[in-house]
Amino acid sequence: MKKIFLITFTFIFSFCLFAQEQKHVVFLKNKDNNPYSLSNPLAFLTQRSLDRRTKSGIPLDARDLPVTPSYVTQIAGTGAVVIYPLKWFNAVVVDANDPAILAAIALLPFVDHIDQVLKDQPLESSGTPGHQTIGAIPPYTISMPGPRATVKSTGAINYGQAYNQAHMIAVDGLHDLGYTGQGMMIAILDAGFYHVDQIAAFDSLWLTSRILGTRDFNLPGNNVFGDNMHTHGTSVLSCMGANLPGEMVGTAPGASFWLIRTEAGDYEALIEEYNWAGGAEFADSLGVDVINSSLGYTTFDNPAFDHTYADMDGNTTPATRAADLAASRGILVVNSAGNSGGSSWQYIGAPADGDSVFSIGAVDASGAYASFSSTGPTYDGRIKPDVTAQGQGTTIVSGFGNVGQGSGTSFSSPVMAGALACLWQSTPAFSADQIRIAVRNTASRSNMPDPQFGWGIPNLMNAKVFLSNNDSGPIPPNAFTLFPIPFTSVPSLLNNMKVSVSVKVEAFSVTGQMVSSSIFLVQPLAAIKLDDFNAFRAGVYFVRVTTGKSRQVIRAVKM
Repeated sequence: MKKIFLITFTFIFSFCLFAQEQKHVVFLKNKDNNPYSLSNPLAFLTQRSLDRRTKSGIPLDARDLPVTPSYVTQIAGTGAVVIYPLKWFNAVVVDANDPAILAAIALLPFVDHIDQVLKDQPLESSGTPGHQTIGAIPPYTISMPGPRATVKSTGAINYGQAYNQAHMIAVDGLHDLGYTGQGMMIAILDAGFYHVDQIAAFDSLWLTSRILGTRDFNLPGNNVFGDNMHTHGTSVLSCMGANLPGEMVGTAPGASFWLIRTEAGDYEALIEEYNWAGGAEFADSLGVDVINSSLGYTTFDNPAFDHTYADMDGNTTPATRAADLAASRGILVVNSAGNSGGSSWQYIGAPADGDSVFSIGAVDASGAYASFSSTGPTYDGRIKPDVTAQGQGTTIVSGFGNVGQGSGTSFSSPVMAGALACLWQSTPAFSADQIRIAVRNTASRSNMPDPQFGWGIPNLMNAKVFLSNNDSGPIPPNAFTLFPIPFTSVPSLLNNMKVSVSVKVEAFSVTGQMVSSSIFLVQPLAAIKLDDFNAFRAGVYFVRVTTGKSRQVIRAVKM
């Protein structure tokens, strides 16, 4: 099943094919004799990447070290074409058609094993485009119905046709406060960015130098804006970065972007998961804050590489392992859930199954479940998707610069990714994981998440309130426990610490209104009853427990 999560597409674009590819991943035993050292990380990571880790308290480890350069040189010396190394997997991706070359690589003392990831696939050209329609991508339609009524925001930004998808998740409220993604760096992993350098919707990005750079992992050195590129990444970028007031404004019009091509577009092969890993490693080294990946992996042109539902356990596929590694480095990884809803597969694909991946399903303009949106749970029983955003009838910019509509979780994902960048900009002290938790805890179905909506449709203004009431401090993360959850009358607060403490207990509605405030002396390992809570209306509340300069926020539900 194809990885680019769109429902409809009417564009034909050009392509030239020649030769055959035989790609392999060479896995290595160690990183010995490495000139790089964790004591000098600026030799292989940017200062921005290091700052992101420092903010989240994430130490460097051996996976961060580049592959030993001399190993790469020796592999190239066998006659193999080295495409790129993968430091997180301690591996090297090569193109090698000759069995004798593969045998020579296998004999190198530092080589552990070799996996084939692409067999007898046509090699795409970076030269003069041909006239072949790319048929491996599921057909989908971007509708261009002619003039439509412009919907204006009541705030500072005129979103045009994109107002509903922004307002649904309350990112327009963040924009009105001045948070449009300034200073946030987003990497897009995709299949190509056809004519992004020519389309008016992206003029403001170029004029302010916020297209920071590009990289092609499928065909290194290629022009990702070229005539032979896919238009998918163009439309994905528009959901975040388009700026055509009165026609379409994306969810992060102030953010900066790296455009990274990891998809071939014309075929489906396991190599694309390793391209994804290479793109994520590169994004990490640059110091990106958010990765958007409107991609996913289930089955391939060669059935030998196919995944099964059992592989959707968060730990098995190459793309999922890479996505979780990216998240472990402090990146907020946002990924489409997939368009398999109602099909024989039905479930989310990789890397949306990752436990640290923020997986995005799709709803229509009214907030109803989009029937194509892939569902959970994961094979190991976790709820997916995490949340949902508008992915049916989403306003986008086509590869030809037109504003229209498209459908697929390919679009709900970047709508959400751009909005999350704005939320993170507004609350910079928090980690990617804290952002993810806050958004889930304040979404429309946070009381009862399910396999179609996940935790529901986010409200980012409420998530901001949640975060602003949750200051970091030396208090243990589970110093206090509220029970029962949900409660029907009077809950109790348990002091899990072995000391007596004076605490201030405040309760807030999801809109940030304080509804209760009390001070108690709580004995060690003892509980107090919160009688004020009996008068609360049914709903979700945030209980802030303050002792000294430390705070803990607990989510509570009144039934």
